[in-house]
Amino acid sequence: MRKSSALVGVSLALISSYSAVASDLSIEEITVVEEHVKRVFLLEDELSVSPDTSQLLKKVPGGNVNGNGPLTGIPQYRGMYGPRVGVTVNGSAIAPAGPNWMDPPLSYAAPSQVVKLEVYRGIAPVSAAQESIGGAIVSETNLGDFTNNQHWSSDGRVSMAGQSAHDSSLISGMSSFANQNHLISVAAMSEDGDDADFPGGQILATSYKRKRGEFVYGFKVRSHQFSLGYIRNETGNAGTPSLPMDIDYFDGDLYRASYQFSGDNWDLNMQAYGSELVHGMTNYHLRSAPPSRAAWRQNTTDVTNQGFTLKAARADTSGLWSLGADYFDESHNSLIDNPNNASFFVNGFNEASRSVLGVYAEREHRFNDRVIAELGVRVNRIESDAGEIDGTPAIMMPPAQRLRDSFNRAARQIDDTNVDTAAKFWFSQNSELRHYIGLARKTRSASFVERYLWLPLQATGGLADGFTYTGNLNLKPETSNEIEIGFDWANDLFRMSPRLFFKNVDDFIQGTPTQDSNAAAFVRMMNANSGSQNPLPLQFNNVEARFYGLDLDWEYRFSDQWSVSGLLNYVRGERRDINDNLYRIAPPNASIELSYTSSSIDANLELVAYDAQSDVSLINRELPTDGYQVVNVSAAYRVTDALRIAIGVSNLFDEEYLDHLAGYNRVRNTEIGLGDRLPGIGRNVFLRADIGW
Repeated sequence: MRKSSALVGVSLALISSYSAVASDLSIEEITVVEEHVKRVFLLEDELSVSPDTSQLLKKVPGGNVNGNGPLTGIPQYRGMYGPRVGVTVNGSAIAPAGPNWMDPPLSYAAPSQVVKLEVYRGIAPVSAAQESIGGAIVSETNLGDFTNNQHWSSDGRVSMAGQSAHDSSLISGMSSFANQNHLISVAAMSEDGDDADFPGGQILATSYKRKRGEFVYGFKVRSHQFSLGYIRNETGNAGTPSLPMDIDYFDGDLYRASYQFSGDNWDLNMQAYGSELVHGMTNYHLRSAPPSRAAWRQNTTDVTNQGFTLKAARADTSGLWSLGADYFDESHNSLIDNPNNASFFVNGFNEASRSVLGVYAEREHRFNDRVIAELGVRVNRIESDAGEIDGTPAIMMPPAQRLRDSFNRAARQIDDTNVDTAAKFWFSQNSELRHYIGLARKTRSASFVERYLWLPLQATGGLADGFTYTGNLNLKPETSNEIEIGFDWANDLFRMSPRLFFKNVDDFIQGTPTQDSNAAAFVRMMNANSGSQNPLPLQFNNVEARFYGLDLDWEYRFSDQWSVSGLLNYVRGERRDINDNLYRIAPPNASIELSYTSSSIDANLELVAYDAQSDVSLINRELPTDGYQVVNVSAAYRVTDALRIAIGVSNLFDEEYLDHLAGYNRVRNTEIGLGDRLPGIGRNVFLRADIGW
């Protein structure tokens, strides 16, 4: 792939880091810091045992999860999801190996080993992620820390847990050995679960297996700190019932090397990273195999990721300057075949690559004691390309042959230059009330799937709508113009932080009915040959869209021990060019939680309520869902300073309900019809023990 030499030269001159201004608040087991900028979850205090880190987004104002399986939750924030939300794990970006996002970036940061999850609220700073049109999430695993003397010491944590709904078990451990100059940290985790229960039976193809290990070495001398890190991730059989295949395996190696310098009034941070991820999936090894052996499919994919970040920040008397450069490159391959027919193959993607080279400048400025601003600008150069493809359908079927030949003849090397800007202002009216307004222009270029999918397939980045799609070499970058307003009101007893938001998105990338006669003819021929009734394909195209809504969180403290808190979320996603809604948007929802906290006991009683979702996409043939309510209860007791035991029940009353973001069933199951909305998990009792030293 070509590199942009001009931007490389600029990137060597610009290096940065982001620092936010804020106040500290605490809410039950979740610590909330930098209140007006982001939400920070300290997972060592979390009581749940979900294997999916993205489920924590349901505790964030504006957050939710598109669930295609127990390990494949795709973050949704204010209606946007997938590659529109920038995610990093220990400072590294990760492009999933699965073209259907069976391994979203957060799946490489298992909850039992994540120590901190940061979710930027609303408009993300330009420094937070390269492409953050839909928000930004930062996760960090537990790596230990240096001491302040020459004596070696050790600290660590072992967690054991199980839950009834999946009949699952988890064991996870981390230990570090350090003094003031050296740090060695090791961590390991193993978890597995069976098919989940719901009040009507079992949700087939929801079992899972995963192992993860991590090693870190750090060296520190005075203000200089170096570190090397390695992660090995192995996911075994794991179901994805709303997708056409299930996970056979994910094997991944992730590397990173970093350097940090902390001066009197400026900081420097540099990191280089990479990953090699391989993935296998089938439509026959976890779910009932297709009756015709000619319809058996397995797909093997791989991705190579590499990148770097250069960050520097300098403080002055009125604020902070941040300058930076970052680079990320991904290269994908995909081969579909049939284990019963050695001559059948489809090159889904052949060296489909995408790189982003970005530079940015950001200023956090305090005008006076009452007015604070955060201003930023980012320029990204996106370059994408793909190799020639082929497949048995193109050899045997004229429509597929014409699709192949057209793709191979086309100019597939495509470049975009995108500019993001953000401006956010806080105005303190008094010691309790602070007003906020934010404005932003954010962009995103097409993913490799949206651009280079040449044959109608259900490789859609996890959309899971049952349609086949083709890509579009002519896609323009998405451009969002956004405004959000709100306030933060807090005193000794009560706090509340509402936000109203509105964004117009020009050239939003969305599937629309194909105008390519060859793609439509191919699907018709496949239907005739197999007796299936697949709808005519969609193609990724640019449309006009808008998102708007309200989210807020609040808390009232009765005393030092007792408090009640809650969330309220409302988002609409609409087409502006036609009368239709956008696909897979979270329904209006709210939660309220009563909490008790003392030196040895934490207890929570929570009610979660979702409204009906009738604002559905006609183009995607999306089905509406009814509203529902579930009650969750949990408690933890600190037996000693080293031992904590937790117990909880989610969906206490075994409510049978349909989660609008769970997708449609693709597995032959006597208790859930093909094409029916997947149900939510039934009553789930969990136990957890944590031992720390």
